[in-house]
Formats: sequence, structure tokens, C-alpha cells
Amino acid sequence: MGKHILALDQGTTSSRAMVVDETGAIVAVDQKEFEQIFPQPGWVEHNAEEIWRTQLEVARGALEKSGVAAADISGIGITNQRETTVLWDRETGKPVGNAIVWQDRRTSEFCTKLKKSHGDVIQQKTGLIVDAYFSGSKLRWMLEQDADLRARAEAGELAFGTIDSWLVWNLTGGKRHITDVTNACRTMLFNTETMAWDDELLDWLDVPRAVLPETHASSEIYGETESDLFGASIPIAGIAGDQHAALFGQACHSAGMAKNTYGTGCFMLINTGSERKLSHNNLLSTLAWQIGDEVEYALEGSVFIAGAAIQWLRDQLGIIKTSAEVEELAASVEDNGGVYFVPAFAGLGAPHWDQYARGTMVGLTRGSSKAHIARATLESLAYQTAEVLRAMEADSGIVMTELRVDGGASMNSLLMQFQSDLLGVPVVRPKNAETTALGAAYLAGLATGVWASREEIAEQWSVDARFEPAMERDKADAYFAEWQRAVEHAKGWVVN
Repeated sequence: MGKHILALDQGTTSSRAMVVDETGAIVAVDQKEFEQIFPQPGWVEHNAEEIWRTQLEVARGALEKSGVAAADISGIGITNQRETTVLWDRETGKPVGNAIVWQDRRTSEFCTKLKKSHGDVIQQKTGLIVDAYFSGSKLRWMLEQDADLRARAEAGELAFGTIDSWLVWNLTGGKRHITDVTNACRTMLFNTETMAWDDELLDWLDVPRAVLPETHASSEIYGETESDLFGASIPIAGIAGDQHAALFGQACHSAGMAKNTYGTGCFMLINTGSERKLSHNNLLSTLAWQIGDEVEYALEGSVFIAGAAIQWLRDQLGIIKTSAEVEELAASVEDNGGVYFVPAFAGLGAPHWDQYARGTMVGLTRGSSKAHIARATLESLAYQTAEVLRAMEADSGIVMTELRVDGGASMNSLLMQFQSDLLGVPVVRPKNAETTALGAAYLAGLATGVWASREEIAEQWSVDARFEPAMERDKADAYFAEWQRAVEHAKGWVVN
């Protein structure tokens, strides 16, 4: 039958699982969406127990569809939405409340103060720009809500984790409380120079060390699943945050190689190799992965709202019935008709980092139609990516010759062509666009002997479509200038 890996891809809006064979082919997939909870404007929550339940269900579903028995799975690789914060009781295994999602802005005021007092040192230690995006301030907020919770946390009765930690805890029946370095480095509590939790950072964010998980490399055997979950114990052998996994799955294993993932958000990473480069253009310096003792770094531009804007067209405006319909609707008009949409529902990420920006649509006339709005929404993904790419080239000193793309919206050819036109470089989509889950599978497979080397993995990457720039540069630059004008109107909206 050959060797197989079970990849768990726990995302912001759905839990997915895939069985991947030794050729890198996807044998089976299962997926379930789960509830998005919005208690008040700017707040976003998930039910952590629902995340675990749906992830277990799709893992079982993928195994059943594949026909591969659990005993024949070489290992499990986990990739996850990063920064989403869970706090649970170590004895009962129950969350003390809802998970606070990475998009949540409730800690913006605290982060503004922290940035003023310690922002430069935090960036030096973590590579991050102080923002409500990251896990540390969310955990602090949870502990501030209840004096009893803080006392229990300090006594070691509670466990904190990002979604990978929560899944591993449940998969192992509470035996393992761990995370990998790619998730740890997104908490604003982990020093990427010393590769350890940092006492000074813990003090500034008022987080007790007793709640923290052990940190591990991204590719190693961490433990085994409880045998009753799948009918046999399976080694858990790879963990990486979703964007790090996608970089690995895109075979961007060498310095200078870059990818962009079009998911709920948009995330561009460029591999900087063993060199940790701090950004001077509002990007994040992050860990790419750790394999064995080898640590590699990346620069990242994080766009908070991408595919989520298309979901907004579907769920809140009712302009489309399914996300797939947006391409046909957008293509029904020749251009955006002067309409520009800045989807700053959760503030603006790189390179602006404006916590107080909000969604803005400009250029509307009586002639503006739902097709123009759909096209402006699609184009907003490309504009935000272009802003990040310009900052990335300035920081890295590397002029990119191509951009590898993945994620759900990368299948939208209208968007990919516009992206290439805007950037002026080829945009390359691989045959297997599920590079996030594939990256987790590869990391687990390296630890369990399914793949012997990164070179073997890179040979499995192949091109599905290549989009070449076709628009005149003057026209592309004019579009981009108008976008920048629109962004200025979105900034600082909620500040009195």
C-alpha cells in the first residue's frame, strides 16, 4: 500500500484532514466548517471544544475515505491557525471560555501602550511588531477577567496553548502539553534569538510561566494518539503554524524563495535562511521552522482579511451564494468601475499595522453594481499583497522573479492574473494547491522516514499554472496609486 501521513489542517473557518501518500498526492480529504462567534464589534471567538470535535470528525472521515487503516499511517502532521488562544483546565481538559481568535482586536488599547513603552525591545527579542494580533495579549486579557483564573494559572492548574497545543493535548489524552517553535514565536512571549520563553516578556504581559507549553522542533515525534480515537495509536510527528507549513509545502527551502497564501487572511513569507533579519518596513521577522538543530528564519507580511472578505460578500451582503461564484461575477465587468474596497475589518496588518483602521469602500456611483463590488473585493487581495511585496523587497534586498501561490483563492484565475499584472512578475500556482496541509505532512514524514530529505520533497513540487504580467506598467501603477488613496481613508477610523 505504501506509506501515508494524516495531515490535520485546523483553519480559521474550518477543520480539515487529508491523507497524503509518499508521492505527495492527496488520497482523501474531509472538511467541516464551524461557528464564528462575534460577541461585539472587533471581537472574534471560537468554541475550542467544537474545534476539537470537528477536527476529530474530519480526521476519522479522511481515514475512512482513504481506505487506509490507522495502523498503516506513519504519522500525523498538524498545521493550524496561528495566534488563536485557548486556556483550559489541566485536570478536566475543559476550556475556561471561548478561544480568542487571531483576528480579535479587544486588546488594541493595551497593545498601543505596550508598544510605546517596550515596542523596540519586543521587536528585537521576538521579531514582531506589538499588536493585538498575537497571542500574548489575548492570554493576558483572559487572566485579567477573573482573579480566580489568575491564581489558578499561577498555581499551574491551567494550560495555555495555540490551536496546535490544544489538538495535541486532546489527541494524547492530556499527556502532552507542547507547541512547536513556529507557533511559540507568534505569542510575543518567545525570544527568537535565545529560542526560549523570555522572562522579561512574560513580566511585561503579566503571564505566569506555569501555563506555558514545552517548545519543540517542527519535525520530530512528540508522542502518540490515544488508541481509541482512530483504532490504533499514531505518532504525532510534525507541527507548524499554517503559513510556515505552506512555505515548506511550496518547497521554498532556500533563502530568497517566497510564497503567498490566499486563505482567510493573506500571508507572504520569504525564506531568509539561517539569518534572522529584523524588518525596517513593518514586516515580521519570524521563524520559518526548526528541523533537528537547524533553525531557519523568514520575513512575513500578514494581511488580516483576504478570503474572509469574499465570505463577507456571501454571508453578510448576500451578493453571492457560494464563494466560487465571485470570479464569474467579477469577470462580468471590464474593470472595477472606480470602486476600491479596503477590507480592514480587523484593522490593517503589514505594512501599515493600524489597529484602528476599519473596512472602507470608496468610488461608488449610481452606476456601481454588485459586480463592481465583487471585483473590488477580489482586487483588494492583490493590492494588499503588492504592498507587502514592495516592503519585503526593501527589507531583504532581493528582487523577486516569481511568486508561488496557494490557498483557496489562488484557484481564482482572474485574481491570479491581476496579481501578476500588479506585481509585474510571474505568479506560479502548483498542481497541489493544498500546500499548507502538505507542508505539515512533509514535516511529519521527515520525522518518520516517509521522506528522506528536503531534496526529495522539492522534486514532488510541480506547476499547474503560470500567470505572466500582461498589463502596461503605467496602468498597473495607476490602479495601485488609487488603492493607496483608498487605504488612507480607512486608517484610524475608530479613533475619536
